[in-house]
Amino acid sequence: MRFISITEALPGMIAAQDVLSKDNLFILKKGTPLTEMVIHRLAIHGVLSVAVDERPVPPPEMANNHVRTSEEFQKFQHIYTVEAEALKKRLNTIIAKNEPLDVDALIGSAMKIVANTKGRISIFDMLHNMYEFDDSTYSHCLNVALICHLFAGWMKMNEEETRMATACGLLHDLGKLLVAQDIIQKPASLTDEEFNEIKKHPLAGYRLLKEQHADETICNVALMHHERCDGSGYPSALVEEQIDDYAKMVAIADVYDAMTSNRVYRGPMCPFKVIESFEENGYQKYGTHFLLPFLENIANTYLTNPCRLSDGRTGTIVFINKQKLSRPTIMCGKEVVSLADRPDLQIECLL
Repeated sequence: MRFISITEALPGMIAAQDVLSKDNLFILKKGTPLTEMVIHRLAIHGVLSVAVDERPVPPPEMANNHVRTSEEFQKFQHIYTVEAEALKKRLNTIIAKNEPLDVDALIGSAMKIVANTKGRISIFDMLHNMYEFDDSTYSHCLNVALICHLFAGWMKMNEEETRMATACGLLHDLGKLLVAQDIIQKPASLTDEEFNEIKKHPLAGYRLLKEQHADETICNVALMHHERCDGSGYPSALVEEQIDDYAKMVAIADVYDAMTSNRVYRGPMCPFKVIESFEENGYQKYGTHFLLPFLENIANTYLTNPCRLSDGRTGTIVFINKQKLSRPTIMCGKEVVSLADRPDLQIECLL
């Protein structure tokens, strides 16, 4: 048995102990196999580590190989690598040397990537295939900024609003850089004291941005991106009308990136499984005004995409069901398979 971070949990692992929430509520029984959905639900409940049996986990299948071998992806990968490193240096100078915050320079990193991603492959496909990048705070912030930029377009925001959404995504987790990294990266179970330290990062980021005279909206998003519309978030248990709209957008992009990002030890969680989790658990927590357009556009991004179903068949996504976005219609050879009518099937992965 060993303790691992929830971000290291892989489908197929077995829970070696009962899992309890920080409020000592029972969540998962010892011996339960971990699935992508189970891992996501543990993360939603704030579980940061889990005990698993010591047993080998097979390496992830390299789906989307056509993306990774494309010239378009190679160009994206190069630009992303350069800009992620530039962002890391800029953020570190703010933290370590108290250098002035230049929001325009920071946004420039994200906008260079956007400007060079105008082909047939979406930014989402690109991000899902960045296997060599870990889930560091720097790359996560850059990913959330890119997602928020697209999100703002879906919400019909103007140029200045889109810029603000991008900046908020880029700086939302700045406070995590002020938390001891041995706590952030601890592979074992966190103590209550350590968990409380991590929960301080929104306030730490807010204070740092205030000291840097950042825009009030950017400060508020750093403070509120873990708040939830039903009052279940932190640090202040705010409810929907008390939460900044940009914070609501960033919260959605934050969770989506966390669950779909590639890591060296596993492939991404299938976007349709993330959509399903949002459909089951998200509307009360994130509200419909932002969440529904986000999920609709994510689903539509993968229309005509090849996929593999849980029964092993492969096919093409040909129709998005607006009443159940996670259950599209798949053309498998000559057979039309409506997942809305087949609860026994799901999309296992995109190809």
